[in-house]
Amino acid sequence: MIRITTRSYDQRHVDDLIHSGIHPVLARVYAARGLLNAKDLSSELGALIAPSGLLHIDAAAVYLADAIAANKKMVIVADYDCDGATACAVGLRGLRSLGAQVDYIVPNRFEYGYGLTPEIVELTIREKSPDIIVTVDNGIASIDGVAAAKARGIDVVVTDHHLPGDSLPDARVIVNPNQPACGFPSKNLAGVGVMFYVLLALRAEMRKRGIFDAQTQPKLDSLLDLVALGTVADVVKLDANNRILVAQGLKRMRAGRMHPGIAALFRAAGREARRATPFDLGFAVGPRLNAAGRLADMALGIECLTTDDEGRAWAIAQQLDAINRERRDIEAGMQDTALLLLDDFNPQDRRTISVFDASWHQGVIGIVASRLKDKFYRPTITFAPGDEGLIKGSGRSIAGFHLRDALDLVSKHAPSVITKFGGHAMAAGLTIHAEAFDAFSHAFEEVGKDWLSQNQLERVVETDGTLEDAYYSVNFISLMDDQVWGQGFAPPVFCDRFRVLNQRILKEKHLKLLLEKDGQKYDAIWFGHADALPDYATVAFRLDANEYNGTTKVQLMVEHAEPA
Repeated sequence: MIRITTRSYDQRHVDDLIHSGIHPVLARVYAARGLLNAKDLSSELGALIAPSGLLHIDAAAVYLADAIAANKKMVIVADYDCDGATACAVGLRGLRSLGAQVDYIVPNRFEYGYGLTPEIVELTIREKSPDIIVTVDNGIASIDGVAAAKARGIDVVVTDHHLPGDSLPDARVIVNPNQPACGFPSKNLAGVGVMFYVLLALRAEMRKRGIFDAQTQPKLDSLLDLVALGTVADVVKLDANNRILVAQGLKRMRAGRMHPGIAALFRAAGREARRATPFDLGFAVGPRLNAAGRLADMALGIECLTTDDEGRAWAIAQQLDAINRERRDIEAGMQDTALLLLDDFNPQDRRTISVFDASWHQGVIGIVASRLKDKFYRPTITFAPGDEGLIKGSGRSIAGFHLRDALDLVSKHAPSVITKFGGHAMAAGLTIHAEAFDAFSHAFEEVGKDWLSQNQLERVVETDGTLEDAYYSVNFISLMDDQVWGQGFAPPVFCDRFRVLNQRILKEKHLKLLLEKDGQKYDAIWFGHADALPDYATVAFRLDANEYNGTTKVQLMVEHAEPA
């Protein structure tokens, strides 16, 4: 069941925003998203929350400055997704510009799993001989790994953004906005954002020591294209602080001032960097980088982001594009299998989905979980074979169901089922014993029954109401495209009643429409939907500027439609 609703707002807040110079439609869009002060729209770097608000960041800066002065060797242990790869690239480029001797290692997810494990510590010592390990986008749950490093005389600096467990690792220093007692106002920094903040604090410490002044210090803003990519790709909430980081990164991309690897990934994806949007980062550039970690080795992705050789960057981007195409083929086959396994699945009877197939690929189960979650609108976990009688799961959730907390509850109710887990509200990973799959499914479903009401299981298409005729224009679309939309700050979706003048099916799966309202005709398309509409329909839609043969026209991208 899908319901169309209209976001509510307080007209006084709208009037205040209009009075501040905000376009009247954007003013109500912002007010409906809880943005009440025009200052929160600032995209200037000066408006960033100061690094000092992050717990222990000053201690991290002092420690790293001392390490650089003593010429200690640092090794970054990265995660294998886009956030981890960009955080690693930001750490490598930033620390090197500040004079550090630094290398990196990225675990192969299939061999070593996630995080700083004792095995990764041994591998790092064997291959890189570090004095210090710096984690990016992982480490907050790596209690055994940090202990193993400490036992070998190696300090660990943890930079992470994931939610901690009941206890913290005994690291030299931990910087994570989500650790206990950290009062940093933006809990939504991605791993790459945390690393960028550590660099800002480290540079300030080195300025204090007289190593640089404001003129001679390295320009860390050159890293913002990487920060923007990792932030959008990790689907963290775009609060005011994250919107600044993303806006600054997009500004650099549009101006052509990006790293060769990001330029090459845009080109491989067939997108124009001069018109870069968060959508491009999340759905074109990010997936090509992620494909390396899913099917091959994220070291390839990290090399793409750290090379300054344009030819090398283009060669790697083409490789990543080919891996991404392979990933899509694997995903399509897995999705078909999943739908067969769920053939008798009745959403009315179930609050959750758990599904396993012995032929599935570990690196792609997260995407399949996401697709099934979108189709059935239920918290979904898909499992693939792991090592030695274990199976690995990747989950995606719906609004109001905190996935990591749900897994925590399952692990308490059925302690022998889950061997390890971690993640966020909307996405999480876990490992269970293969023979415990049914027990897990049952325990997970019980949490779903406790936590989810029938209302929460209805998919809601939230809209911003009707749009005045004057704003169905390329100029208004351009104004909207200049804003930073994304997770937690959704792009505007409008809703109105239209007459359906014409409809036809494209490629057997998309509905192409000609709609009319107030005497004006609009082209529209509903992707992934082939059922005909009646003569009059209520349509929820986004506005898009469609270029064809040198002419730009307004097109409606249908999110949902129902008989009017």
